[in-house]
Amino acid sequence: MEFREITAKTVDEAITKACLEFGISSDNLEIEVVREGTSGFFGIGSKPAIIRVRRKAEEEEFSILEELKKEEQKKEAVRKEPKKEPRKDIKKEPKKEPKKENKEPRKEAVKEPKKEVKKDAPKPPKKENNKPAEKEVVKEAVKESAVKEAPVKKETKQEVKKEEKKPVVRTDEQVAAMKRDAEKFLAGVFKAMELPVNIQIVYDKENDSLDINFDGEDMGILIGKRGQTLDSLQYLTSLVVNKEQENYVRVKLDTEDYRSRRKDTLENLARNIAFKVRKTRKAVVLEPMNPYERRIIHSALQGNKYVETYSEGNEPYRHVVVVYKGR
Repeated sequence: MEFREITAKTVDEAITKACLEFGISSDNLEIEVVREGTSGFFGIGSKPAIIRVRRKAEEEEFSILEELKKEEQKKEAVRKEPKKEPRKDIKKEPKKEPKKENKEPRKEAVKEPKKEVKKDAPKPPKKENNKPAEKEVVKEAVKESAVKEAPVKKETKQEVKKEEKKPVVRTDEQVAAMKRDAEKFLAGVFKAMELPVNIQIVYDKENDSLDINFDGEDMGILIGKRGQTLDSLQYLTSLVVNKEQENYVRVKLDTEDYRSRRKDTLENLARNIAFKVRKTRKAVVLEPMNPYERRIIHSALQGNKYVETYSEGNEPYRHVVVVYKGR
């Protein structure tokens, strides 16, 4: 292939121009620089760059081989296209076979039921008369078995309830030990806090609980914000008391009748929230509460016809949600 002369401002621009014209990269071109371009003085006396370019011999052979491969691929594609004979055979064969097969069963199906219906018509009522008698016998047997089994189930449920309600019997020594452990622990806590507190402990046999009441000055310190300090003391005292007990005993701490006052405020809050939810029909999320206070909210709105409650979240951020029932 003969050289082609290309001009541009610089040699690099001339090479890129040649690559675009030939449609290949500069590695596949033979390049001879005839003259490098000069910019002159402020553009005066500038001369363009001139190069001579031609395609390499290997690139020419490669392009020829590519053309030959393309021609061979076209020929193979033409050979593979004309294959229409098997499609004609498939269409003709299934049309003839089903026509012969479908005619014979239709004739038999029409003839057989006509003969059977005429001969066997008077027989079915004799067989059907025996069925209701068998059904009645089965029903009576089921009723008798249900009557026999019913009282057994009721007795087992009552026995389970009686076993669950059995009260825990504690000796005087056990009660004295519980009181001694609770008083010792709380006295140490109040001494460290430098608070003069009178401790009164009473054991409730019916509820199996240890009721502890405090008297003194500045009891608001022991109550804390929303009873958090009092709840913490109650939890720690319960751990100390139940450490050596076989059966769990419930511990209740109270001061200045805080528990009953808190219960009244929570019940009033529950009623006000229920009225708001019923009016707006939008759910209301209450602040995080301990299990005892959440139970008060649930029980206060348990019989409400218009709202329902449920708890969500994890401790200590578990809270109550009041939702409209949609009636």
